[in-house]
Amino acid sequence: MEYTKSTDRLIAEFNRLPGVGRKMAQRIALHILKLPREEAVRLARMILEVKKKTRHCSQCYNLTESDPCPMCSDQERDRSLLCLVEEAHDLAALEKAGAYRGLYHVLGGALSPLEGIGPEELRVKELVERIRTGTFREIILGTNPTVEGEATALYLERLLKPLEITVTRLARGIPVGGELEYLDGVTLAKAIENRKKV
Repeated sequence: MEYTKSTDRLIAEFNRLPGVGRKMAQRIALHILKLPREEAVRLARMILEVKKKTRHCSQCYNLTESDPCPMCSDQERDRSLLCLVEEAHDLAALEKAGAYRGLYHVLGGALSPLEGIGPEELRVKELVERIRTGTFREIILGTNPTVEGEATALYLERLLKPLEITVTRLARGIPVGGELEYLDGVTLAKAIENRKKV
């Protein structure tokens, strides 16, 4: 089925979004066409508003509407702990868990030589400067358990070692509620490797 030129262009734009395939892009575009004009205009305004108001915190590089962000401004947070994450959504996941009350540093991605992403494309220089001028006692590597995340963690571990500061890594292993028979080999290997004395 062929759509109008403007609909095809809208589908193509949605298709460029991460995780949105051609069929999903078509569904979204056709849904927007069904919306009353006022709702479509409200959606367009919200997109423009978020682009206008949202920026990166000058300290941690999280997404924020105020600078510094609420977490960096919060004097109740433990300023001796710094957790490094790849993206703002990783920070949001840790915050939602409610178990961490230190500060963050959003790297802006992970090392990926195949995609041309080296240390220069991440906020590594800013991180080192922040650590040198701060009073951190522990740096927590909170990168994702992917090939790129593990490579980034290894790179950062080696980079930060000369600074004589404690560097830790988020534990890997069996998720709460998980059953051994359904877990992949890497997860089980990490669970064995990261076992604790009881």
